[in-house]
Amino acid sequence: MEEQEKSLNFIEQIVEKDLAEGKNDGRIQTRFPPEPNGYLHIGHVKAICMDFGIAEKYNGVCNLRFDDTNPAKEDVEYVDSIERDIRWLGFRWGKIFYASDYFEQLYDLAIRFIREGKAYVDEQTAEQIAEQKGTPTEAGVASPYRDRPVEENLRLFQAMQNGEIEEGRMVLRAKIDMANPNMHFRDPIMYRIITSHPHHRTGRRWNVYPMYDFAHGQSDYFEGVTHSICTLEFVVHRPLYDYFIDQFAGPNFAGLSPYGPDYRPHQYEFNRLNITYTVMSKRKMLQLVKEGLVAGWDDPRMPTVCGLRRRGYTPAAIRAFMDKIGYTKVEGMIDQGLLEHTIREDLKETAPRVCAIFDPVKLVITNYPDSSETLVAENIDGHPELGTREMRFSRELFIERGDFLEQADNKFYRLSPGGREVRLKSSYIIQATGCDKDAEGNITTVYATYDPDSKSGTEGGNRKTKATINWVECNSALDAEARLYDRLFAVENPSADERDFRELLNPESLVVKHIKVEGSLRKEMKNGQMANDQMVNDQMVIDYSHYQLLKQGYFVVDPDTTADHLVLNRTCSLKDNYLK
Repeated sequence: MEEQEKSLNFIEQIVEKDLAEGKNDGRIQTRFPPEPNGYLHIGHVKAICMDFGIAEKYNGVCNLRFDDTNPAKEDVEYVDSIERDIRWLGFRWGKIFYASDYFEQLYDLAIRFIREGKAYVDEQTAEQIAEQKGTPTEAGVASPYRDRPVEENLRLFQAMQNGEIEEGRMVLRAKIDMANPNMHFRDPIMYRIITSHPHHRTGRRWNVYPMYDFAHGQSDYFEGVTHSICTLEFVVHRPLYDYFIDQFAGPNFAGLSPYGPDYRPHQYEFNRLNITYTVMSKRKMLQLVKEGLVAGWDDPRMPTVCGLRRRGYTPAAIRAFMDKIGYTKVEGMIDQGLLEHTIREDLKETAPRVCAIFDPVKLVITNYPDSSETLVAENIDGHPELGTREMRFSRELFIERGDFLEQADNKFYRLSPGGREVRLKSSYIIQATGCDKDAEGNITTVYATYDPDSKSGTEGGNRKTKATINWVECNSALDAEARLYDRLFAVENPSADERDFRELLNPESLVVKHIKVEGSLRKEMKNGQMANDQMVNDQMVIDYSHYQLLKQGYFVVDPDTTADHLVLNRTCSLKDNYLK
């Protein structure tokens, strides 16, 4: 038991303690509450794995609740993408809720607060309110509207909702304590007016919208959340979370909750995910998309879930990454190399190997017959259970330009005239005999002879050479576009850099190569867009095909692929420096 407790993160320890003490009648209920104003990124995934993971582990339920309290920034597009990403990660919610489900209840609570003298309408500007908040060591200054009569506050708040007051002209503030050392208690804003944008669900029904601090805790309460888990920046918000609930929860208002007068949701906080060479700010991501600095939210350089998916990351690898970094109460920066290491570990056991030539030059085997033959190669070396693939072989092949030198010293083990033997992978041993060049001196064709008794898999094929090189057969080779993705930013911590973040972008974050790949990938070329979403046993399956291009890295077939154009995205390189 002691060993088990050591392996639990601190949230799991809290949950197990609550279960042992019989809190909430043994009920575990969490929620994942994204605002639908952008696409989910890998920072959200850490919260998703916690919220859904706790519910899964302790036979509870995790609901999905959209925090849709700001119609100016929210859209159904984001709602759909969030649901899609959570399904793809392999999680299932109990029910879907929206903060807008509670607009009527929250409005009624605001009226109650006004009647009880706990809220007032303020006509000051946002700048004036901010100035009067004071500092952490100096008390704030009371608003001149703080002591408005209750009836006047009720009339003005109703006028705000009726659309009679222009946007930005008034707000509703809680009347708490302008001298409180926690500045969130210094008469926080409860409601603001938004008339410029209709709500994606309620249309023009509402002209006033609740702020996060007023809506969030109450929504947890209405739904019966037991463990409201969020990131560390909300630690200072927790007392306000509790304060608002305390104003209406309890024996006098037990009808508001089906869970009894003693029920209270409790908020717990863990550290955010910060990764080197990227940004987690939705605002900055939106700028990258709108200014065309990336190709969209699903650009494989973006830390969004859809970007990671298109880059070739798998749900298993992403969830394994979250397990590796863990959950604490200390903020830190995670090396992006660990994320790359995790997907590399996943793909090296599952991604079939194929040959691809990135800088091709023609190789002619002068003593090979004019016919061709079919060779067999393992999909993954050392894993015969994962099957084989067929490779066409003939007298004309493509090899890497760097695998041949017309004049080479004894430290160069690949092709060069002079009798050195080199094995073509999964096929024959050859010796270079010469080459042709163009007018500029560039090599256009390499010539070689082969040993017909050296075929891999035969008795004569056991002869060892100091080098093995990759190849693809000319007539069956496919032209492909290889998109070589690298880190989006050139500096380790762009968020901490005082320069404009646009200046920090890595100019080599995308390099496009036109390559030759073996014909076995022809099956990936289909009419229309690749990898349509599929629901199988209530699980979203997005079938992106992964491959290891030998000596080049791990790649995934991109949705831009058509029947005439094969596109491969590099997920990561073969080299893993993280453990070193």
